[in-house]
Parts: sequence; C-alpha cells; structure tokens
Amino acid sequence: KPRGEILALKIVLDTDVVISALFFGGKPQDLLQLVIGKTLDAYASPSNIEEYTEVMERIAKKYPRKKGNFSLQCILPSFQLVYPAQHLTVCRDSDDNKFIECAIEAGCQYIISGDDDLLSLRQIGSTEVVTVSDFFFRLNDTPPTT
Repeated sequence: KPRGEILALKIVLDTDVVISALFFGGKPQDLLQLVIGKTLDAYASPSNIEEYTEVMERIAKKYPRKKGNFSLQCILPSFQLVYPAQHLTVCRDSDDNKFIECAIEAGCQYIISGDDDLLSLRQIGSTEVVTVSDFFFRLNDTPPTT
C-alpha cells in the first residue's frame, strides 16, 4: 500500500504497547514512531494517560537501570485527547474498558494491544482489537512475525 493511505488511521494504544515501546523497543517502538511522526492518529483519554503514567513509574522502579527510549512526557503531545461520553462494561477485565470507550469516542479503527482480555474481543463495533504484529500486517500486507 502507498504510505499516504495510512494517514487516516485512528488508533488507541493499550498500556502494554506504550510501555514496551518506551522501555524495550521493537515493533511497539516502530509503532510509536509512526504516532510521533503523525503518520498515525493516536487517541487517549485522561484515564488512559493515568494508567500509562502509573505503569511507567512502576516499570521504571522495577528496572532502574533501564533507560526508556522516550519519556512519556515527550510522546503524550503526539496523542489526541478525548473525553469518552459513554461508560462501557464489555471487557472481562473492567480496567480495559477505558481503552474501548476511548476508541469508540474517537471513531478509531484499531485498538492495539498485547492483552488477552482485550484481544479476545476481536472487534467492538467497527473497531478491531489487534496485536502490534497484526496491525503491521494490515498496514503493510506482510505476514506477522512473533
């Protein structure tokens, strides 16, 4: 696909993807680079950002020698803030409903996650729940690698 086609994609990143990108690199970092470069439109709600922050602080304490590739404060301006109007109870882990609410409010095509509780939903309305590898597969039409 020509690169220009992905400009219209709206996504929500689950916390595990953001934290993996910040601390461990790989495909999550590649994905975050597309958000920072404004190639993809990423959305977050205040409760998403609160969870990103809490988990990032916990990981930073757990791995004090591990320096992040980016800081959360550096990447947050790349996200568009939304305030979900509806509260849903569709995910078996109620903590994950906030990502679904955000995606629906913003009209996102994808929630990108490594969390089985979210991934088991597969699709909510017109929003697909996919792994980072599956997202890149859809983006590039290349088979996912694990």
